[in-house]
Amino acid sequence: MTLRRILSAVLVLGLCGGAALAQEKKETSLTLEDSIVKALKNNLNVAVEVVGPDLAAAGVTLAREYFMPRFQVDFTGNRYEQPSTWSLQNTGTYIQNSSDAGATLTQQIPFGGNLSVALGYTRSKTNQLFQNFNPSYTGQLNFVLNQPLLKNFGLTISRRSIIVAQNNLNVSRSELKNTLIGTVYQVEEAYWNLVYAIESMKVAQQSLDLGRDLLAKTKKEVEVGQTAPIEVLSAEAEVASREAGILQAEALIKRRQDQLKALLNLAADPGGAAQVVVPADKPEFKPFAITLEEALEKAMAMRPDLDSVKYTIATKRIDARYAKNQILPQLDLRLAKTSPGVSGDRYLYPDNNPLLDPIGIVEGSPSQAFRDAFKFLYNNWTVGVTLTLPLGDVFSRARHAQAKLDLDQSLARLKLQEQQVYLEVSDAVLTLETAAKSVEAFRIARELSEKRLEAEMKKLKVGMTTNYFVLQYQNDLASKRSQELRALVDYNVAVANIAKVTGSNLENRNITF
Repeated sequence: MTLRRILSAVLVLGLCGGAALAQEKKETSLTLEDSIVKALKNNLNVAVEVVGPDLAAAGVTLAREYFMPRFQVDFTGNRYEQPSTWSLQNTGTYIQNSSDAGATLTQQIPFGGNLSVALGYTRSKTNQLFQNFNPSYTGQLNFVLNQPLLKNFGLTISRRSIIVAQNNLNVSRSELKNTLIGTVYQVEEAYWNLVYAIESMKVAQQSLDLGRDLLAKTKKEVEVGQTAPIEVLSAEAEVASREAGILQAEALIKRRQDQLKALLNLAADPGGAAQVVVPADKPEFKPFAITLEEALEKAMAMRPDLDSVKYTIATKRIDARYAKNQILPQLDLRLAKTSPGVSGDRYLYPDNNPLLDPIGIVEGSPSQAFRDAFKFLYNNWTVGVTLTLPLGDVFSRARHAQAKLDLDQSLARLKLQEQQVYLEVSDAVLTLETAAKSVEAFRIARELSEKRLEAEMKKLKVGMTTNYFVLQYQNDLASKRSQELRALVDYNVAVANIAKVTGSNLENRNITF
């Protein structure tokens, strides 16, 4: 069995199997824009990264809770009983019952301290003699300010956790944006590569059709004695070779299909895994020019990976500043203002002599005690400072040195990233310029190849050439068509790459998040 027959049998089986499979699978026509929308909706990398900003936003909320007011309520009940130790107590067993209740509202203030307002209440009753108030009610209003003056002092120091959490949120958003930019470019690249594979298949099919036509013509010429039989063998070998090329083109289409479908995650759609994506757009040459300076300026302003490094540097600066602050001595200021109020059942004694039996009782109430507390009848102040000097601050200084080195490393990483951006942008601009020139060059080469084949076919009709040269010119035309198509696809991919390396493809496609 000849090579041509083997390849023909394989091709027939492949086409029959492909036809049966096509009946089972559903073709879906997608434009490039449709593909990008599906990828942003279903792509697994996007699905992973899109959760990041939500997690980081929760971290910001948690950090801000530090400055939320805290409310505390306390209640304590006491009973104290013991034998009397003083004969004037006039009782065998001394018993005292008391209960305490309080409510405290505490608020962190921006410079590292806290301010608290507390309202307390105490009720006390005893069986001892000589009590002015029994039971007694005490209300107390307290204002307390605690403020560090050196260590832990400052607006930035107190808000460090919030600033760091906000920077982490910005980093997470930048990473998501970077993922979206990369996904859009990957979809564009995969889409155009699939278009190239399909169009290459068409070019190969055209070449095969030309070869078969020439083979049929040659056989007829042999039958009438116009051509030597050896020409049939040459034509058959070329047809077999082109049939093998068809098989390779089909395999390439399958690979490109799988790559695009993986990016679109069609399995997320009902029946999507069985779909065959058919590109609806064709590559076009739309003139696009950008200078290296313009591309660099755009990249430095819009690249999310640069923003991510800058936010990280901002966090490192805060960490270094905090570590430096922790080396300082601890000097704390405390201010307190107390206003008490006392009430209760007051005993009246003859001539105010408590050794005599009481002659009456003036009833009191807890509300009177609270009223007196809010009137600030008594001027009670407390002012104090506490200085704490660590005997050794080795660990604090080590943390400060570590934070400075960490900051220096991040600054160096930013310069390295900027250098990498320059290389990427420079290469992308050069690739775009080369691709634009290649499109025009291969277009001219394809037109010349068509004219040469046309001329050779005319020569074949008058017997001035052989099938061998016609087949060579056919191969050359197929190659030139494929090269022109490849150049056109490469140009569209190069335009997409410019948008990726400058970080502008989301903006260009009006994609917001």
